[in-house]
Amino acid sequence: MRLVLLGPPGAGKGTQAARLVAKHGIPQLSTGDMLRAAVKAQTPIGRQAKAVMDAGNLVSDDIVVGIVADRIEEPDARKGFILDGFPRTVAQAEALEAMLARKGLKLDGVIELDVDHDKLVERIERRAQEARATGVPVRKDDDPEVFKTRLQTYNRDTAVVTPFYKSRGMLRVIDGMQPIERVAADIDRALAPH
Repeated sequence: MRLVLLGPPGAGKGTQAARLVAKHGIPQLSTGDMLRAAVKAQTPIGRQAKAVMDAGNLVSDDIVVGIVADRIEEPDARKGFILDGFPRTVAQAEALEAMLARKGLKLDGVIELDVDHDKLVERIERRAQEARATGVPVRKDDDPEVFKTRLQTYNRDTAVVTPFYKSRGMLRVIDGMQPIERVAADIDRALAPH
């Protein structure tokens, strides 16, 4: 099963991806982790990425897709994989689709966890207040202002990927505001044909 998980920060993608990894025995692929691994392993694409990063520039879509292409060739990804946090743009979605087609592969599904953004912000603010009340440092991800910026960036850049997959009939929208177990059951139903 080859799957993309979409949704804003805090929507529960990581929680659901971990469950799917355990259930289906396929890896969750994080482009950040793959990029760091490719640089460390000094693969050809990793050396290319390192040169770009050392120059203080952002890694191009071609490099990111190249890293994904290399990673899905590894034995643990042969049965499938879960992409979380990628693609972030329509250009990346198109490049991913083209790369998979060259390999004779395609995505089996795209799941979007649909959440109420205002309630997400309230949830993060509550977590930050609880952390402060117990004397625990607030995680950077749980800082409400940082979170709001991440949410704005998602809405501006990444939310456009949803219509791309919807137009291809691949998108399954799941209510991410439900309890975790209900979200999981809805995802399982959406993936049942695969």
